[in-house]
Amino acid sequence: MSSAESKPSETAASGNTVRDIYWTPWTGPGVEHLHMTDHGDRIAAFGLILRPLRDEHVRIRFGFHTDALWNTRRVMVALANAEEERPRRVVLEGDGEGHWQFMERPAPQFDGCRDVDIEASPFSNTVPIRRLNLATGQSAEIKAIYLPLPGLEPTLVRQRYTCLEPLGPLGGAFRYENLDSGFAADLQVDGDGLVKDYPETFRRSWPTW
Repeated sequence: MSSAESKPSETAASGNTVRDIYWTPWTGPGVEHLHMTDHGDRIAAFGLILRPLRDEHVRIRFGFHTDALWNTRRVMVALANAEEERPRRVVLEGDGEGHWQFMERPAPQFDGCRDVDIEASPFSNTVPIRRLNLATGQSAEIKAIYLPLPGLEPTLVRQRYTCLEPLGPLGGAFRYENLDSGFAADLQVDGDGLVKDYPETFRRSWPTW
């Protein structure tokens, strides 16, 4: 690995750290482009997903905003299929301490949730991996707000993350478990906590390091 490849982050003229990542589904057509900027005091990530999903060809745009410690403060998702003139849109806003608003109304049913999980985007795993900052062998159980696609009806899910290899400049490895469904996967991530390999689910198509 060259010295350039060992540092996947790029620094913009503003001094902010910027990443562009592309993923494809493990099987079948589709692509996701993620543009993430670390502003130092906050992180902003914007994504575009194009793929067939449950017999619909959909276009999904999303935005994640966190504070410097990766506490989620705002998530927006807009989804449209070929038949819709206007996209369906949902917005979640958090205070960073487990209290939420959904579409500008209090959502006490999600009290205690710290993260938002958008189906079909591996960036959803990056936020808790960075926020938890686990050491080797450590595990943490969390509650997350899950946004299924294409319905976008939020539900509460219980999840667990276990550190298999701590996050370092060249990456790390973490086990993700959905405690409600029983699904589990071992995730390889790069030095910024962005998924490189999500077995049977996603492949990173660029950059490959």
